[in-house]
Order: sequence, then structure tokens, then C-alpha cells
Amino acid sequence: MNNAKAFSNVRILDFTHYLAGPFGTFQLALQGADVIKIEPQGGDGMRLSPVSKTWSDRGLSPGWMAVNANKRSMVLDLSKPEAVEIIHKLAAEADVVCENFRPGVLERLGMGYQQLSALNPRLIYCAISGFGSTGPERGTASFDGKIQAMSGLMSLTGDPEGGPMRAGFAAADVTAGMMAAFAVATALYQRTHTGEGQFVDVSMLDSMLNFLSLPVAEYTVDGFRHTQFGNRSVSRKPTADRFRCGDGFIVLAVLTDKQFNKMLEALGRADLLDDARFADWFTRTENAQVLREIIESAMDGGDPKVWEQRLTAADVPCATVYTLPEILAHPQVVHRGLLRETATPHGPVQLVGPAFTLAHGSGGIDRPAVLPGANTDEILSELGYPEAEVTRLHQVGVV
Repeated sequence: MNNAKAFSNVRILDFTHYLAGPFGTFQLALQGADVIKIEPQGGDGMRLSPVSKTWSDRGLSPGWMAVNANKRSMVLDLSKPEAVEIIHKLAAEADVVCENFRPGVLERLGMGYQQLSALNPRLIYCAISGFGSTGPERGTASFDGKIQAMSGLMSLTGDPEGGPMRAGFAAADVTAGMMAAFAVATALYQRTHTGEGQFVDVSMLDSMLNFLSLPVAEYTVDGFRHTQFGNRSVSRKPTADRFRCGDGFIVLAVLTDKQFNKMLEALGRADLLDDARFADWFTRTENAQVLREIIESAMDGGDPKVWEQRLTAADVPCATVYTLPEILAHPQVVHRGLLRETATPHGPVQLVGPAFTLAHGSGGIDRPAVLPGANTDEILSELGYPEAEVTRLHQVGVV
């Protein structure tokens, strides 16, 4: 039985920085890819963060480690011809190059798709940018917030009285990163049939709209225009929302007739099972405010966690609103082993590992989070550079 990780024979040159690209290459590193992160002197800008001065001063901000553990780091001054020569040697043996500069930047430095694929026709070159390599917005500056605003996501998020709202995490970055990981995996699989590499073009805007395919289809097919709808489900069903519960909140995800009936019984309101106002989803929606008052009245004064247990026991989908510390300590998360202990030069830390398991060759975090250039000499040695030449490259600032 082969328990090797899926991408254990794949080498990736990772020119990405900040979040979208590093998140994507991290997914591949979790599954065994040898990811060589190419950094400038001082390292990727995301190594510094206002969230944690202590770790930022060490060059290992928590956010950076979250998507860059499991990678090797090589520092190169890409403006120097000898650094470009090193990249050419690496690319000649690599399987994948990932970058998230504006379109054309690496090409001008002699490391674009055409230049590198000429050295290695099997090379898969993944370029991630705000809008892709074609179109009127090609080359326009872009970060997560801009894409959240442009994609329409913010027009759907929050309450109408509060105005458009960003998601509580870097949604556009991580969706583009996940799409890039899937695109690279797709190209690697296709290469098993064709024997050839190819250019992979990932747009943050395209990725976000792909994740918004449901509201997009409701508009393109039926003309329905989504607006902000607070905490309601995209189903718009009145029992899929956030409700007051004692001194806190509980989120119900009641979407079927069977669940609706179980909810009424668990709330002690079985008397409403035959109420004409709640006979189907049309009448329930027409009487949504009355239904909300009934639900919140039934749970008034109760402990949200107790109600969560009671409703869950009745097979009613629901949850109280957990904080991150609460959910990380939850028995389910602990059982699944999602947090992985990872070495750093300053002691072990816990980071999120793979979001899925495989029966054979499951992923994990096997390499420590390292300082900029920690693996430079090691990688140069693998390329055949003698020790004296490595020393010289350091002295002249190439590495």
C-alpha cells in the first residue's frame, strides 16, 4: 500500500506573496509538494503584521506562518542576472511555477511563462492576479478589499441599514488561492495525458464570481437581484436566520418541513403544527415576523448552549455563535486533529492543517515555518553550486 502524499514528487517555485498565492501553494504543500518560496531580502511583506509585534519582529507573523509553513525559503535579488540564472536552473527541473505579480512583471525580468517553458516544456506556470492576464482591467492594482467590493459580495453582506460590508475574513484572497490550487492540480493531472505543461491564468474576480454562482444564476436566469439580507440564509426561509436566545443568539438552519415540525415540538409549540399561518413555506414567509416572535419567545430567558443541545437532540440544525477559541476547543475539532503542531525557531506553534483526510497518504505539516532564506544554501547545493560559489553569491548580494 502506497502512503506517499499526493504531490510528494512535485516541486513548486513559489513567487507568491501576501495571501492569495501563498494560500494556494500552501494547500499543495500540505499534500506533499516541495514548495520553494522565493523571497526578497527581508522576506515576504506578510511576515510583518500589526496583530503580533513579537512574532513580526521575529519575521514570523502568525498570518504568514498560517500559509507558509511546510515550505522552504530562498532569498534572491531578482534584479541581478545571476539570480535569474538560478531561477532558470530551478525552473528546468520544477513541475510548477506560481506567481501573483501584476501580469508581465516576471516576463520583464526574464522569468515569464514563455522564457521558463522554453527551458522546461512540462512546466505548469500559474499566474494569479486581480483580473487575469487579459481584459481591460489587466494589470490594475488589486487586493482582497477591492475584489470583495467589485465582485458584488459586499452588496450581499450585512444589513441594509448598515451599508455594504466586507466579509469577516479575506474571502477574495482565499477563494482565489483555493482556485489556484485546484487549477494547478488540474493541470498536473492533464499533464499525465499530454506530457506537456501549460499557462494557468487565475483571476481573483473570476474566482469570487464562481463562488457567487448561485446569486449570479438567480439574476441571469430569472432577473432576481440579491440585496443585503443580514443573517438570513440564501434560501430566504424565515427559519434559517439568527434569533435572540436568552442573553445571546442562536442560528437556526431549518429548511425542510420535517425540520420545521421538529423545531416547533422542541420549542414546546406543537400546538402550531396545524396552524394555517405556517402550513407551508409561502405562508411561513408571509408570517415571518410573527414566526420570529414565537421562536424568540419560546427561547426567552434560556441558556443558548442549553437550547443548542435541546434542538440538536431533536435533529434540528442549529448552533450558537462560537468564538474562534471556543470552536478550536470543541471536541469535534479536537477529534479531527485539525490543529497541527508546527516547529519554529522560537518553539512549536499550532496551525490549521488540511481540511480533508485521505485513507492513504493524507496531508499534513511536516516542515517548520522558517526565516527568510533559511534553505537558500541547501537549495543551491542541490543545484550543484560548490560551497565557495555559494559564499560568493552571498557576498555580492545575489542571495
